[in-house]
Amino acid sequence: MNAKPVRWMMTGPGKPFIPMEFDIGTLAPDDVLVEIAGCGVCHTDLGYYYDGVRTKHELPLALGHEISGHVVDTGTDALYYTDQAVIVPAVIPCGHCDTCRRGKGTICPNQKMPGNDIQGGFATHIIVPSHGLCVVDEHRLAAAGIDLADLSVVADAVTTPYQAVVQAGVTNGDLVIVNGVGGVGGYAAQIAAALGGVVVAIDVNDEKLAALTGQGAALTLNSRKLSPRDIKAAIQSFAKDHNLRQTEWIIFECSGTRAGQETAFGLLNHGATLAVVGFTMDKVEVRLSNLMAYHARAIGNWGCPPELYPDALELVMNGHIKVTPFVEKHPLNEINQIFEAVHAGVLKRRAVLVPAS
Repeated sequence: MNAKPVRWMMTGPGKPFIPMEFDIGTLAPDDVLVEIAGCGVCHTDLGYYYDGVRTKHELPLALGHEISGHVVDTGTDALYYTDQAVIVPAVIPCGHCDTCRRGKGTICPNQKMPGNDIQGGFATHIIVPSHGLCVVDEHRLAAAGIDLADLSVVADAVTTPYQAVVQAGVTNGDLVIVNGVGGVGGYAAQIAAALGGVVVAIDVNDEKLAALTGQGAALTLNSRKLSPRDIKAAIQSFAKDHNLRQTEWIIFECSGTRAGQETAFGLLNHGATLAVVGFTMDKVEVRLSNLMAYHARAIGNWGCPPELYPDALELVMNGHIKVTPFVEKHPLNEINQIFEAVHAGVLKRRAVLVPAS
């Protein structure tokens, strides 16, 4: 490595990101050094930067947890990953504790999240544990016409809703409602459709809804133009017209807004499942007794266990999930401008920051 690696560091909420060189040092036996191909800008990053959500690692810190790249060096116990193209899990469990041994890696107390627990992916390189790395077949990737940088979003925007859809048990013929279809929600709609669900997409943005027409959504509804009551009535009518159940709807709340969460909760019906995927610091006022009255359930969703990554990646590789039309790449050194644009809602696709080659 000729030039020193660089991280773009957050030094305080809202303060400009600053490039800082760093030394690699000696890798721990299970660690790998990844040369980053791309790192996606997530709603969670905006929460750290703009909204005062605290990171577990002290500042200065490189944010970014949607990472793809090439392994360029390894510790002594991670030689298998040498020269591999990989996706770095957004949440890396330790793999050894009681929760991990019981298949509950997303609540591992020792988990490491890049850009939160450890230095993140808005950088030229990152050092991460090799446990859970998802290897990418670059020959298939080239044949599919997908850039490795585009796959960075698999690390969260795709795998997080993938776990949510699997956890909710979506299967053939289920009526699935996705509330908020920018970013994570757009992939939730695609995944649910790929697994057999009939998807209703809800958003406040007509462009985002249009992008999913024919790409997972059987019905689109603009919640800015319809009241919550009208939305529920429209879905009931759609279900009746298409011989779908009027019970047991599966609802994914992906907007990460108070209004969106209240709308999603209001769509509960008998036997429904509400999966909360989006995050907001805002408090929401709902009648929890509706869960009892409808014999419904509400489930949370933090990240995705690494063992599910290959199946999610396969849906991308075989074309059931499209990533390239929903991302746009920008140079990493434009990070300050891109964060402003994402925060202002100017960008219509997920931003992926790419280090200079």
